[in-house]
Amino acid sequence: MLKYRLTLRSDSQPAREQQERRRAAFPPGLRNIRYRHIVVGFAIVAILALSIAACQPLEPARFGRTAMGATQDVVTVNEEGVTDVDAESLATALAPIATATLSSAEADGLIFMREEEKLAHDVYVALAAQWDLPIFSNISASETTHTDAVKTLLDRYNLDDPAAGNDVGVFADPTLQQLYADLVAQGSQSLTDALIVGATIEDLDIVDLQTRIDQTDRPDIQLVYENLMKGSRNHLRAFTSTLSRQTGETYTPQYLDQAAYDAIVNAEVERGGRGRGR
Repeated sequence: MLKYRLTLRSDSQPAREQQERRRAAFPPGLRNIRYRHIVVGFAIVAILALSIAACQPLEPARFGRTAMGATQDVVTVNEEGVTDVDAESLATALAPIATATLSSAEADGLIFMREEEKLAHDVYVALAAQWDLPIFSNISASETTHTDAVKTLLDRYNLDDPAAGNDVGVFADPTLQQLYADLVAQGSQSLTDALIVGATIEDLDIVDLQTRIDQTDRPDIQLVYENLMKGSRNHLRAFTSTLSRQTGETYTPQYLDQAAYDAIVNAEVERGGRGRGR
């Protein structure tokens, strides 16, 4: 089972002791149990994307077609890599694409990704209240545009919104509810932990989005997911570079294959098709 791992740059004994203390501080659900997707439908609980990803690590070339410019950009990107989905651009891009009957995997994927993007937003809101560092408030605002983009697809296909009426920190999916509590608790321990939590969320999101892309041939769903993946790659770069700059520590990927992770963080910020920081 995959564990959360923390890697310090220093090989000194105090650094190793600090690493072990921080590792031990992770809640058991994060430290010892592989994060599993639970999709509830007809009272059946099915383990989805991450169990698949555990057996089939992402190759570097599989972390998103938007890296190769294959999908229309509907995002704006600032100098720090904060990546917003532009609602007007998204509406324009979706307009000529016909809808079709979705498979259960496609529908379940949209419902789940709506809340997983909300999870990122809500955790960053909580961490922004704890730590005086702009990255949390900046990226939380960006994540609002990400979860709204998935909501656009839910509306497009007349699917119920699992996040309707839910406040920050409230989720319909019980696994995401527990993950929110665990991540906020861990991120409240120190600034280092908070930045590692941010990187972990983006790491997870990239793997989940790639899994969902592989489950659909719908161009409208692919367009949204691939733009969200571009945002997650940029946000992963932002969190890992801030972690290094602020603390001198490095992030060890929890979900991405090491080669795929290295290919992302060693690349430049990906620019959007509209305006800011292009």
